[in-house]
Amino acid sequence: MSRDGVRALLLDFGGTLDADGIAWKERFRRLFEEEAAPADDFDRVFYAADDALVGSIPRDLSFGDTVARLASGIAERLGRPASAQRVGSRFLASARAHLARSAGVLAELHGRYRLGIVSNFYGNLEAVCRETGLAAHLDAAIDSAVVKAEKPDRRIFEAALATLGVGPRKAVFVGDSRPRDMEGARALGMRHVWMHAGDGEPCCPDDSVIRSFSELPGVLG
Repeated sequence: MSRDGVRALLLDFGGTLDADGIAWKERFRRLFEEEAAPADDFDRVFYAADDALVGSIPRDLSFGDTVARLASGIAERLGRPASAQRVGSRFLASARAHLARSAGVLAELHGRYRLGIVSNFYGNLEAVCRETGLAAHLDAAIDSAVVKAEKPDRRIFEAALATLGVGPRKAVFVGDSRPRDMEGARALGMRHVWMHAGDGEPCCPDDSVIRSFSELPGVLG
């Protein structure tokens, strides 16, 4: 992918900056499965716990407390409350390690591009970015619970582009979800990079695919 004419990068948070292309649901599933037998209805349980946090937590809630609340909500719904603390701690340790590495990549990119995060989050994305060291390298952090639009809704992408002062054809979106990130960006005519840990075809034949966020500068050229 040539970076000619690209002025901004829009980035997903969960599964992109805090893991190598693996969504929160799948990471929590693996951790809970290591605690006990897997639950057949884990997807339903996860989404119920996840939805319960959206717009209901303090705007300044820390990343650690956010993860802890989500882990507790999942554990309670699974009937395994004793596993919440262990699962939350393990999830958080891995995510923080990835975020520290991602902050270094963002520092490298920020001199060349305007950078923004676009995330389906809970209302406290800005606080999480400050706490984890990402904010120093960002020009925008767009939280779905704040702007009242979730990816792939074009309005959340447009809010980010307006904040950065660029049009969609001058931006590239980087994310791990094909239906939310890739197809959402494609609908606006925005170039996109798929961060993907497994098999699967990108939504467009000429999409760049990376397996680690550290690969992004090389893909941009």
